[in-house]
Amino acid sequence: MGLFSYIPRVPWQFWGSVDCLLQGLVGASAVSVLYNFMRVHLYIMCLNDPERQKRAAQLASQSRLRDLLHLLLLTLLYSLLGPRVGALVTLEFSLRAVSMILSLPKGTHSSQLFFLCQFSLGCGVTCSLDYLHEGAPHRTWNLLLAVGLSTLIVWQTRRMSRHVGVMYQLHSSKRYCGVCLSLVAWWHEIPTVLRRALKVAFLVSDLAAVAVINRDFLSTSEAVRFWTPLTICYTLLVIYMQEEQNQKPTEQMAYQTVFVRMGGLLILMMTVGRWSDILHIFISLVGELWCLAHAGVMLDICREEDYAARILSSRTFRAPRKESGLRAGHSPEEQD
Repeated sequence: MGLFSYIPRVPWQFWGSVDCLLQGLVGASAVSVLYNFMRVHLYIMCLNDPERQKRAAQLASQSRLRDLLHLLLLTLLYSLLGPRVGALVTLEFSLRAVSMILSLPKGTHSSQLFFLCQFSLGCGVTCSLDYLHEGAPHRTWNLLLAVGLSTLIVWQTRRMSRHVGVMYQLHSSKRYCGVCLSLVAWWHEIPTVLRRALKVAFLVSDLAAVAVINRDFLSTSEAVRFWTPLTICYTLLVIYMQEEQNQKPTEQMAYQTVFVRMGGLLILMMTVGRWSDILHIFISLVGELWCLAHAGVMLDICREEDYAARILSSRTFRAPRKESGLRAGHSPEEQD
């Protein structure tokens, strides 16, 4: 008998397979790409505003080690997260995002969504990969190809972010760097491009999420018993989020929203889910909190921008109403 025969064998499926690790790395790479693009956009925006020079310095001083830790931790969390809970997190955010977008004044956008969707975006990517590669004969090789492509994109966006943080102010004035000159012309278009990409990503992720959830049911009655409380839970969460949007957003409110959302999913999984789903809910909670903490400075900037845009929109909406009343032949004294 060999030496290793006395060591108990731990099933590899218990710790996760290579495929889960590769899917997690692709999901973490998607989050990192979104983070790098928004960092470039917000840095240039703050640099062009004399009142936000301190914010620009904070964005430029973020360490490379912290970004690497962010990528590795998200890879680990997505590798451990089951596709079932990942699908639920993706669907929940999609409904919340649609509700938030519909409640915004016409012509305005919420910059916070780019950072509130970080963990949900990674969940959607891993869930889509799990569904698209289900039963594929060369699944691992396909995922290796996806990892190689995503790693290359992350490296390029990270390199661009570091270059902009160090050299943009000099190169944009001297006008001899192609990257910086391109950003001078189209940096304000970055959110529009990201918004379109996120729409496509979440559309595919939502379809994959529904298919991943439904594949565990053997009959229609089992699916109805699961989807009915899930629909009620998501409806209550959307109503709660709409009430919070009327208040001035704060950092504490963002963390409180995460606990409310994950608490609702936890109660739902304790009712109609499995014990493994409860563990995955806590993994999702850690991932959500880590993404918010990592993007703290940029989330504060977006929060201030959204609140200022909402105040400006409300004032613009009231002004035409007042003018219309004066044009109707009523003086201010008559209206009083």
